[in-house]
Amino acid sequence: MADTGKAPAPRATSNRSTTPVSESFKDYISGQWADRGDELPAPREAARYAAERRRRISELHPGRTLILPAGPAKVRSNDTDYLYRAHSAFAHLTGWGSDAVPGSVLVLSPTADGHEATLYFRKAAGRDSDEFYANPDIGEFWTGRRPSLEHVAADLQVATRDLSEFTAVLDAVDPATLIVREADPALTDSVDGRRLLTAEAESLDSDGDTILARDLSELRLVKDEHEVEELRRAVAATKQGFDDVIREFPAVLDHPRGERMVEGTFNRRARAEGNATGYETIAAAGPHACILHWTRNDGPVQAGDLILIDAGVELDSYYTADITRTLPVSGTFTNVQRRVYEAVREAADAAFAIVRPGIRFREIHQEAMRVIAAKTAEWGLLPVTAEESLQPEHQYHRRYMVHGTSHHLGLDVHDCAQARRDLYLEGVLEPGMVFTIEPGLYFQPDDLTVPEELRGIGVRIEDNIVVTQDGAENLSIGIPRTADDVEAWIAGR
Repeated sequence: MADTGKAPAPRATSNRSTTPVSESFKDYISGQWADRGDELPAPREAARYAAERRRRISELHPGRTLILPAGPAKVRSNDTDYLYRAHSAFAHLTGWGSDAVPGSVLVLSPTADGHEATLYFRKAAGRDSDEFYANPDIGEFWTGRRPSLEHVAADLQVATRDLSEFTAVLDAVDPATLIVREADPALTDSVDGRRLLTAEAESLDSDGDTILARDLSELRLVKDEHEVEELRRAVAATKQGFDDVIREFPAVLDHPRGERMVEGTFNRRARAEGNATGYETIAAAGPHACILHWTRNDGPVQAGDLILIDAGVELDSYYTADITRTLPVSGTFTNVQRRVYEAVREAADAAFAIVRPGIRFREIHQEAMRVIAAKTAEWGLLPVTAEESLQPEHQYHRRYMVHGTSHHLGLDVHDCAQARRDLYLEGVLEPGMVFTIEPGLYFQPDDLTVPEELRGIGVRIEDNIVVTQDGAENLSIGIPRTADDVEAWIAGR
């Protein structure tokens, strides 16, 4: 859980620790440091948007204490951690992204007219302590300088307290207290225990937590102008990543694990321009493109292959793009590859054409499926007509595209996942909603229902869409997507 007192002992074991422990060393290392000063920053742009989001969630839960942990660092192996990423709900309500301090907690305490927000985090260790040089979890020598309470308060425009004071929040937990459960399981256990003791109940009622998670998800269904701009930036950085990959095609073809070369090239751009990739990059060449979530990326890329690249740059704000392009590594599509590719593009274009405020989200998928059914029927792949296949009791065309066409996009690549079905799949589109359109066709290499020339071909085209006042905008239209434009893109590398 989030630590509420003095930092625990370093995870480094004593059998390899050589940190000096003498009193003379402690005295020596604690002195003769220059005064850094700490000029307070201007508020970051996200701060005022985060304040509005806190106001909206406050209105939905009057009189309740709301606890939103950033979450701890996650162990990868022994005493090494994965790259830290704060929980998305915490980031959404604070504006704190890749620079967030692990283990922080946002608390919304009820007041007469709403809630008061307080951000608890472990402040910088003073040089009169041994933490700053001897603790590899939090020490400045190990992990870098930590911000002061005053710095973060000015930056995020929210009251701040040291994490040691969070004990008072735990002591005040009552049955009305709500927490984002999955963000910090150990902290959730502590809150649950106190709720049980306070309520004198035999079992815990966590329905309120479920409702809070739902409301936080639904709060992100419509993006504000800051969020849309961040997604534009994420798409632009992703375009750079695809450009990098295309320039590396000769090296990709030469390497026995060319898919890894693609992955590494894109991921380098993601780290250069943002925080990381928004999800594990899919670099699927040849028949691997028929495996929807192929992330092993350990195969060769051979001349004549199509390679399906599903990748997105996550910015330091945590907003991520999610783009797929299917590219002929030799520079041109074969006739069969082009036929499949352009069928998928036709489905994507048809789906995009109907997007506007007032339609239901599920209609986007239905429109894409209309084209997929028509094309697979035209090619003689279905046992019935396209119209018959579209009936719920048949759906034969779905053999070649089993996934959905769209999902919401934002802080999470599959954003708003805990929203109610009637606001998501059955929801009515509103300006500011951002989602993907990503139809595909996947002909497995051993699928006997398709002619041999199609087997092993997988194509997906994925774009990021924002709903406008009178229609929609394709945020990723600048990344070539027609067969002709893709070939020109590769030729121009």
